Amino acid sequence: MSQSWIANRMHQIDASGIRKVFDLAAKMKNPVNLSIGQPHFDTPTPVKQALIGAVESGKNVYSVTQGIAPLCEALQSRVKAEFGHADRQAFVTSGTSGGLMLALSTLVNEGDEVIVFDPYFVMYKHLVTLAGGVCRLIDTYPDFRIDLDRVREAITPRTKVILCNSPCNPTGYVATEAELKGLAELAAEKNVCLISDEIYRVFSYDRPFVSPAKWNDQTLVIDGFSKSHSMTGLRLGFAHGPTHLIQQMIKLQQFTFVCAPQPVQWAGLAAMECDVSDRVADYAKKRRYMIDELQGAYDIRGAEGAFYLFIKTPWGTGTEFVAKAIENELLIIPGNVFSQKDTHFRLSFATTDETLQRGVEILKRLARG
Repeated sequence: MSQSWIANRMHQIDASGIRKVFDLAAKMKNPVNLSIGQPHFDTPTPVKQALIGAVESGKNVYSVTQGIAPLCEALQSRVKAEFGHADRQAFVTSGTSGGLMLALSTLVNEGDEVIVFDPYFVMYKHLVTLAGGVCRLIDTYPDFRIDLDRVREAITPRTKVILCNSPCNPTGYVATEAELKGLAELAAEKNVCLISDEIYRVFSYDRPFVSPAKWNDQTLVIDGFSKSHSMTGLRLGFAHGPTHLIQQMIKLQQFTFVCAPQPVQWAGLAAMECDVSDRVADYAKKRRYMIDELQGAYDIRGAEGAFYLFIKTPWGTGTEFVAKAIENELLIIPGNVFSQKDTHFRLSFATTDETLQRGVEILKRLARG
């Protein structure tokens, strides 16, 4: 196949950072894997039973694009109870990544700017590129806080979207109420769409989760079941926002994803009735254990939510440190996968206590150089 067939946008999407890590990891014999960005718990039994039941009862065809009526109604009811907005519509997406792709493709024209906070979820930059936009990164080091003055300075006439993720992957930072309120009000003042990625909302350990949509009824929220209910492979998300925007996203979904898989939507309806507080409590304990064990040897900031630590390397670059970790059978991710900087590494504590103990032992050895 001729290389000239490849669209220019694909050359702006670089997967080399993650690829290099997993190329190195392929040589590992007994890895301690702290790299995985998904819960280690199994999917709740009622969710699995609902999925099996849907398949066996023949619910294997397309649903309507916006999602099955019972799930849409349940989501709409929850959203209305939380926000009380007169004009806020919910619909079902094929994962949160599907929701993000629909959102950015619907909102961003060629050359429009999207403000993203660095460090960022790896997909954001590439989805902006795919939509024809330009990422404007705002440095949040060392504490990962949202500096509203920097956001105001970054807004230009081409700014179309501000993309916020709290609790954050990779840093675990949970934005304060003041930060989110200020961001919501600034977006409204500047007539910029605020997208709030809330996939980790149940994993907020030190203070109650709050959405910026509380202060800006035009905020677009992206959410889903993957992390809270261990449903990453089932690809079920949802979005809610002002009706005029949601209708355009539904239209685009009709001609791209078509709909989320119908059996999985019935599983999602069951998931809405599942209590996952015990899982959240377990990850809060794991988070506390990791911080207590490592804070003497490492500089740890953020870490108030999600199930990640984004840690400054005690020596060398993030890439160099991760290469040494892999030599010692520890699989972690270099920070430059999520950032313009190469000073940190990300680990996930979504694993067994035994694996975390093994990881801590290796990290303590590595800190000594």
